[in-house]
Amino acid sequence: MGLLIYIDGKFVDEKQAKISVFDHGLLYGDGIFEGLRTYSGKVFRLGQHIQRLYKSAKAIFLEIPISKDKMAEVIKATVRKNKLKDSYIRVVVTRGKGDLGLDPRKCSNPTVIVIASKIELYPEEYYRNGLSVVTIATRRNLIESLNPAVKSLNYLNNILGKIEATNAGAMEGLFLNNEGYVTECSGENIFIISGNFLCTPPISAGALDGITRDAVIQIGKTVGLDVSEKLLTRYDLYNADECFLTGTAAEIVPVTLIDGRTIGNGKSGILTCKIRKEFHNLVLKEGTPI
Repeated sequence: MGLLIYIDGKFVDEKQAKISVFDHGLLYGDGIFEGLRTYSGKVFRLGQHIQRLYKSAKAIFLEIPISKDKMAEVIKATVRKNKLKDSYIRVVVTRGKGDLGLDPRKCSNPTVIVIASKIELYPEEYYRNGLSVVTIATRRNLIESLNPAVKSLNYLNNILGKIEATNAGAMEGLFLNNEGYVTECSGENIFIISGNFLCTPPISAGALDGITRDAVIQIGKTVGLDVSEKLLTRYDLYNADECFLTGTAAEIVPVTLIDGRTIGNGKSGILTCKIRKEFHNLVLKEGTPI
């Protein structure tokens, strides 16, 4: 028996987990998602993830058919039924089954899917030695077009960024916005450390309001760093003492090479390692038991 997947009120074996070919999540990427993590049987910042899910839904006129409290129970139940302690959870809400037209009013009911499994985004060596990043030609989606704050199922902007990075021989692609300022990478937020300053691009530049990003901002302040959200250029990144990426799946991973420029001493920085250690302490303190 495989994983048990939650779909619209029922838990089914992964081999029996099916949606309609007319689901607008499949046909048009019309839907939203969230990724969460559990550590030692606790969900990290469950409430914040659910809040962001429902905000994404509101932004695209999608009414999730269950309450926030019910969603929290479904997420925890999915982890329990799969007997997982350390896991990655994917929550997906689609517009639901419709026809081949665009009109979302033709969709009957939204589809709710919750999957709990394992994930390893980067091998352990990258957390020790850092990874390489390249600036990609594709620009970040304009806020006025599709706000990156919405975790939409239409992830082509991010996927194209990942493809360009891979073709360039790098692990991650760096997005600039239409004005040429740094926003984030294809799957993670980005931070730099210069002296005692910890900086990350503001949400208004086109960065996701990341849950791990928020945790790192909190940690930076507690360890005595001068934390700010400000517009950054590639010049700022090239000349930083340290650089790292943050995300639910990636956690905190150092960056040691950007566009061929070595960052700092070319190794995972002292402060990056300290922040990563503090993050691992935080996830156990702030987790919601499943």
